[in-house]
Amino acid sequence: MAKHTFFIAGTDTDVGKTVVTAGLLEAANKIGLSTIGMKPVAAGCQQTEAGLRNEDALLLQKAMSVNLPYEQINPVALEPAIAPHIAADQVGKRLLASQLAGYCRGVMMQPADIMLIEGAGGWRVPLNRSETLAGLAKELQLPVILVVGMKLGCINHALLTVEAIRRDGLMMAGWVANQCHEMDCYDENLATLKELIGAPCLGEIPVLEEVTSAVVANYLSVDLVINR
Repeated sequence: MAKHTFFIAGTDTDVGKTVVTAGLLEAANKIGLSTIGMKPVAAGCQQTEAGLRNEDALLLQKAMSVNLPYEQINPVALEPAIAPHIAADQVGKRLLASQLAGYCRGVMMQPADIMLIEGAGGWRVPLNRSETLAGLAKELQLPVILVVGMKLGCINHALLTVEAIRRDGLMMAGWVANQCHEMDCYDENLATLKELIGAPCLGEIPVLEEVTSAVVANYLSVDLVINR
């Protein structure tokens, strides 16, 4: 069974959740930990000879050290590149938090030191008319690592997300500052977030010319979450 499992959330879509998740897996690999990454539901999948495949889930599969079939890493693969609940509706599927939790629990039984479950979009992305993806983290009672996209408005987005996570009864295990683009007053914004989030910052990722999980890993630390 996985010793430490975390849910990776983002302040928005396109803030670098997958890159950070893969980077954290690589950082854990570097210190000799066995790792598993999972993306329970992914929209925007491509048809391949092996079936539907998602670029983000494939990146996690490459970064993790435990060998698992793709179908366990990404059990719900949706072709339309839109919000998961809309994509599921278009292909005649219904997403349920309990179903996704079941898939995750199956993978959590695998022996590993650390397992990261990546969400989709922001904290309140709908699964159906009555559930959001936050329900998956709640059902599994997972501590959350938040990826903050460092851009104008990030303080508001980050604090609202942290407030929602804690209101849902979950622990903020830590957060990562991901500078997707050059940002004015970056240091001042970072200092404000460090003061107000109230959870350890696991790393600061600068604007990178080459964005790979191995490079991103150099800016991240998993020690702060597995040794708490």
